[in-house]
Amino acid sequence: MATLKKRINISVSDAVEQAVALLAKRDDVPQATKVTELLELALELEEDTFFGLIARERLSKKVSWKSHSEAWK
Repeated sequence: MATLKKRINISVSDAVEQAVALLAKRDDVPQATKVTELLELALELEEDTFFGLIARERLSKKVSWKSHSEAWK
């Protein structure tokens, strides 16, 4: 059966395979689905880290702070 999803072949340790198998069984989903969910979560965390670094850099520059009421006059 054809699929629109791309396939990625990876090699994992026995411990990782066992963890994925347990999580997939717990959630009653195929292992491939569980790996996809975990990978999507990891990518979101990486994105959050990246944007956090940008925010930290911006906050390190000299800025002037205004109160909420001053900003919305």
